[in-house]
Amino acid sequence: MGQSKAVFVVDDDPSMLKGVRRLLKQHGFDTVPFETARALQDHDDFTEAFCLVLDINLGDGSGIELRHQLADAGVFLPVIYITGNDSDATRMAAMASGCLAYLTKPFPAESLIEPVRRAAAGLG
Repeated sequence: MGQSKAVFVVDDDPSMLKGVRRLLKQHGFDTVPFETARALQDHDDFTEAFCLVLDINLGDGSGIELRHQLADAGVFLPVIYITGNDSDATRMAAMASGCLAYLTKPFPAESLIEPVRRAAAGLG
């Protein structure tokens, strides 16, 4: 398949970051990993991405807040949230921020791949 653009993945859990990268690679998607919200914000070229996978509970902030900060900076990419700490309030905040998917860890591979495919096809 091969994409000219990548999925930017932000997760402060190195094993989760590695697993998501491996899964996306198996399905033909390139990834650019980030371990912190700050690392993503400091990245200077969002045109390289077609989609963001954001962990909601990052060591240096919230994935939902990160999405709002990026939007304020003019970065509007489809977002897939992942979280290990699901709650009604978190889910509602994620959905209100606009997202392709909200996944609770652990999640089936296809539940991540399907929205990434939609984003890659421009349906995000």
